[in-house]
Amino acid sequence: MVQKASPIRATRGGPVGNVTRGTTNPNRMRRVDRWITGAQARRLRSFPTSPLAVDLGYGASPATAVELFERLRTVRADFRLVGVEIEPSRVEAAKPLEREGLEFRLGGFELPVDGAPALVRAFNVLRQYEEDDVPAIWDLVRSRLAPGGLFVEGTCDEIGRRAAWVALDGEGPQTLSVALRFGSFERPSDVAERLPKALIHRNVPGEPVHEFLRALDAAWLSAAPLASFGSRQRWIAMARTLRNDGWPVRHGPARWRLGELTVGWDSVAPRVTD
Repeated sequence: MVQKASPIRATRGGPVGNVTRGTTNPNRMRRVDRWITGAQARRLRSFPTSPLAVDLGYGASPATAVELFERLRTVRADFRLVGVEIEPSRVEAAKPLEREGLEFRLGGFELPVDGAPALVRAFNVLRQYEEDDVPAIWDLVRSRLAPGGLFVEGTCDEIGRRAAWVALDGEGPQTLSVALRFGSFERPSDVAERLPKALIHRNVPGEPVHEFLRALDAAWLSAAPLASFGSRQRWIAMARTLRNDGWPVRHGPARWRLGELTVGWDSVAPRVTD
């Protein structure tokens, strides 16, 4: 069992964080990577020469870190990536895969890298912490970003069919995205079990994220007559309905047809309680 301790403490200058279970599978992160290299491509191209990306907590296998590196290089051939893991044996196992632009280091949320990252991806990491730990972790990672940099933190299922993530910049959380494989869900709210740690316990009546998931389901059901034209057309109609109903839905059909939906963070952020 993973010990749940404060992740913002390090002993004698060591890595900040706790060892995670490390479960991973090849191509598990394809949905979030597709969003990073698609919806965020303009941002990624705006950085000076040789921008740096960090895959934080890549797990027992470095496969998804290598995949992110290769995908980022389709956007910019000069992208560099450092895979960061808190478990020494995982770093040692990944070392043989190093090449020009790709390396692996021991570390945690303090991000032991040279320079400020343009991108940090941390998937299925914070799920094993407490909800109260999340703001401090977010702030620590954001403090290391380059100007205009992006921190993408989220969760997906074991083979990447359902995923959800928060995108943060230097100012704080900006958006929530959900992405599902067509045919893998009955209703869009099936993604609820993969919400990021900041939201997963907030899926209860009275919380904005609960209302968002209810609105998703209602719009999906209202688009049922389009099912004969395929799930993509139905999802696009769902997204349009949400936007028309006042939800701050981002992007357009080119993203929606992938089973993606992104909304402004303020519309789903947890309510502040005394």
